[in-house]
Amino acid sequence: MLELDDVHTFIGQHHILQGVSLRIRPDAVTVLLGRNGAGKTTTMRTIVGLLHPSRGTIRYEGRPIHRLPPYEIVRLGVGYVPEGQGIFAGLTVDENLRVATLSDGPASRERLEQIFALFPDLQRFRRAPAGTLSGGQKQMLSIARAFVNPNRLLLIDEPSKGLAPIIVEHLVEALRTMKEHATVLLVEQNFAMARALGDWFYLIDDGRTVHSGPMEALVDDAALKKRYLGI
Repeated sequence: MLELDDVHTFIGQHHILQGVSLRIRPDAVTVLLGRNGAGKTTTMRTIVGLLHPSRGTIRYEGRPIHRLPPYEIVRLGVGYVPEGQGIFAGLTVDENLRVATLSDGPASRERLEQIFALFPDLQRFRRAPAGTLSGGQKQMLSIARAFVNPNRLLLIDEPSKGLAPIIVEHLVEALRTMKEHATVLLVEQNFAMARALGDWFYLIDDGRTVHSGPMEALVDDAALKKRYLGI
């Protein structure tokens, strides 16, 4: 579904990605893991067109996308949930969702019903300004904004960051349901959450992919986890 081949990305003069290669399988959750500063978020931003690679290719469903602007990538069916709650604080929950919707009509209304079933708090506070929500509710809204369209691929960056364990459990259950509708590429520092959701993993170290495989193989490999994740 999504393929990155030897992707290199600079931010200013800094060579952040120095050879990232991924194969994201459809109908699965792939988790991108690595220490802080390894290049995980830069990989996500490069995929969605916020950064352009200096070398390498990115293909989505067989089509090169590494030179496309972000809005064209979104229209191909790629949703992005950035780290740190990408919402409009001054708009209501309802308005945040409607701004994110690419179309109107029965399909989008049905999607809203699915979202409110996944995140009941959002329905309860749908007329409240998003800036008044709790941290967990804001993260739910950020994920819902990417899910409101029938995206086939969701890129989700650090959804559990700064959240209480009970909220993380809620997110895990919601994302399990969402993966029935979309392929997910997840960046997550919380290994328990990554383990609970992931079907496949990639490890990034110093801007390079260094290991990949089924999640259960990483769970059983104490040496690999210690070397690249420090756990």
